[in-house]
Amino acid sequence: MSYKRYYLFIFLILGIISLVQPASAEEEKNIYEERLSLYKKTEALTQIPWYYIAAIDQYERQVQKGLEDDQLISIKIPEELWYGIGNSSQKKDTQIINLFSGKGKDGNDDKLADPNDPEDILYTMANLILEYGQTEEDIRIGIWNYYKRDLAVHTIKNTAKVFKKFQDINLTDRDFPVAINYNYSYRNTWGDRRGFGGNRIHEGTDIFADYGTPVKSTTYGVVELKGWNLYGGWRIGIRDIYNIYHYYAHLSGYEDEVKVGQIVKPGDILGSVGSTGYGPPGTSGKFPPHLHYGMYKDNGYSEWSFDPYPYLKKWERMARNK
Repeated sequence: MSYKRYYLFIFLILGIISLVQPASAEEEKNIYEERLSLYKKTEALTQIPWYYIAAIDQYERQVQKGLEDDQLISIKIPEELWYGIGNSSQKKDTQIINLFSGKGKDGNDDKLADPNDPEDILYTMANLILEYGQTEEDIRIGIWNYYKRDLAVHTIKNTAKVFKKFQDINLTDRDFPVAINYNYSYRNTWGDRRGFGGNRIHEGTDIFADYGTPVKSTTYGVVELKGWNLYGGWRIGIRDIYNIYHYYAHLSGYEDEVKVGQIVKPGDILGSVGSTGYGPPGTSGKFPPHLHYGMYKDNGYSEWSFDPYPYLKKWERMARNK
């Protein structure tokens, strides 16, 4: 075989391998860049800040079922709202949609309002919000009138705050919830029985460590709750940009700057390991010091606990490889 034929053969083999490999990190980065470009274009057309548009899309990405991993835009506006009641043939012509009082808009000047076109979807959603005004308060009122759910408004507002602060939507870093240079141990304790306060299941993983071991944020998010709880003692709740609530309990104390409404990122210190809880404020020492770490998912209708252990194992590996 000649050198030319040999190198051609190698080139073809490498090309075939590239076709069957899963999406690369570069491809994943590109979809974030494409989304951000669309959000900013919609902002230019409507003056609705891009980070609110991005936060709405992010919220829908978490609550919609059956989405493809590489779906560019996840917002799905109900057909009767898009086309208008009476437009049974679902004509996409903007004049016909307007005739039937539909809300679908043309975001790319092709004279059509297509509920499967990313630009049309974002432009339409932004205009639904614009019906209530352009101020921050107007935007939140518009979001509430669309979703009719306080938690949806709260989640979208906080996600928008995170996107605005970091000027990015590709926020995929994570960290382990206790400092890995300290001694600690844990196993899967989610679902175990608990007796204090009546029979109930354990909604988290216990990470045992010495008093004072730093407790860290695992994710990008906003501090939603801080204070005493009968079961959890001194605790903190953070809602992240994936509509997941992260619950840290039994702390011995808080980092000085931590407050409700604060934006956090992976690795930010929240407080330290303790053994508080199972009694009135200040109760401590009824069990060995540990961090109770719980995760709760919201699907747009209800919120439930799920097992954090597999995520902790993954984030622990990520932290050790930094």
